[in-house]
Amino acid sequence: MSKEGRRRGVRWSWTSAFVGAAAAAATVMALSSKPRDPDFHLISIDLTSFKLNFPVVDAELILTVHVTNPNVTSINYSSTEMSIFYSGDHLGSARVKAGSQPPRSCQVLRLPARLSGLQLAHHGKEFVADVAKREMLLDATVDIEGFAKVMWWDHKFRVHVDSHVTVDPVFLDVIDQENKSALEVFVK
Repeated sequence: MSKEGRRRGVRWSWTSAFVGAAAAAATVMALSSKPRDPDFHLISIDLTSFKLNFPVVDAELILTVHVTNPNVTSINYSSTEMSIFYSGDHLGSARVKAGSQPPRSCQVLRLPARLSGLQLAHHGKEFVADVAKREMLLDATVDIEGFAKVMWWDHKFRVHVDSHVTVDPVFLDVIDQENKSALEVFVK
């Protein structure tokens, strides 16, 4: 092999370098754009009113929730209902209005909720004990559906969220919480 041929075999051409850099950039983009689960955090619970529902009283609340979209694309989601449970029984629900969220952003949602006094009365002894110790465990679940636009394609998704929240039933302070979300993306 000539000296010129050996040099050409060892040297990178500009085309090879460009193709290599483009492949590396595409790999980095693909890895960073893998869909990730959103993060949900209950900030506060505010009592707005009591509604007489003879023979008991229902409570209307506002749940303030901090939501983080860690993904590189914006999302649009439809309205849904969050179910709230106490001791395994359905206690009430909160409305989640349809909306959208920009990529890699945080947003605060204020969700109107209503809790059934009748359902709480079924757990009277347990509720009184929770008030005495100032800790009440509530569970909540919600399925949020929508789509994320990637370039010119809409990808449908569903996020299932399970929350376990310990609150002070006297002052409605959030004491502790564990929120788990699972994202499912549907490719057409």
